[in-house]
This record gives sequence, structure tokens and C-alpha cells, in this order.
Amino acid sequence: MNWNKYIRQVHRWLSMVFTVTVIANFAAMALGTPPAWVVYSPLPPLFLLLFTGLYLFALPYVGNRRSA
Repeated sequence: MNWNKYIRQVHRWLSMVFTVTVIANFAAMALGTPPAWVVYSPLPPLFLLLFTGLYLFALPYVGNRRSA
């Protein structure tokens, strides 16, 4: 199994989940004061996006070192 393709796909889906949670957050704020769980709901996908994004960012540099 190619882990790079799997991580890339997870990163894409996480970006969609993050976008939906941010849109829901703004919609809830427009209706009044939202509960804390709505305000903080974008944070878990954001942290996962950070880790997968850093992994994908480092791939070309680590791959070049291995082949050299």
C-alpha cells in the first residue's frame, strides 16, 4: 500500500471537513452566541491538517535524500 497516496487523500478529506466546520461556525455566529463545541469544532481537523500537510511538505526533501 502506498502511504503517500493515503495521506494525501486523508488531507483532502480533512480540508473538506474543516471547510464545512468553519462555514457552520459562521452560520451559528450569525444566529447568536454559539455553544463552545461549535466554536472549537474546526480545531481538531485543523490540527490533523497541520500534521498531514507537514508530512506532505517534507516528502520531496526526504525522498531526494534517500535516492542520493
